Amino acid sequence: MASFEITPEEQTELDKALYDALNPLASTLRSRASGLPEDRMWEADPVEVTLSVLAAWKVVDAEVKRLTAIAAGTAGSYGASYEQMGAVWGITRQGARKKWPEAVSRPATTAARTSGALELCGGTAEVTQEPSSGGWQWTGKGADGTHGSADAGTWYATKEEAAAHAGAFLKEHALKRA
Repeated sequence: MASFEITPEEQTELDKALYDALNPLASTLRSRASGLPEDRMWEADPVEVTLSVLAAWKVVDAEVKRLTAIAAGTAGSYGASYEQMGAVWGITRQGARKKWPEAVSRPATTAARTSGALELCGGTAEVTQEPSSGGWQWTGKGADGTHGSADAGTWYATKEEAAAHAGAFLKEHALKRA
């Protein structure tokens, strides 16, 4: 895995960029708390000024954590493992899983990915995926006893699309109430 250390020059540039981004936020927070105009922030009591800077860093820290979780989720959605994310972050696989619990989805069983049952309006339907083409079909039995399926040769692009067609069939063949 590549090293993610930065050079002293890059560190200096990063520090400057962060301080440049932080100062307006610190001024706004200080102005809001003191009632002083933002351009007079540095004329206040030094303890109050430095606490405003600390408060601004807290806001930045929370935002970095939020954006980091989004980045971890994006990496997980592209197939990165907790082991890989942990290596990049300098923590264990277990540490990465604890830090970003929703970043990597657990793989569903093959059966769950390639089939599914649907119960609706008193009837049942099954959606199945054709392994070679990846297309989806459905078969079902309505509450009124009518059997149905996707038209011969009709394959749906997604499991959800096949389920929607099966659901329409089941709704059409629900028992009519008087």
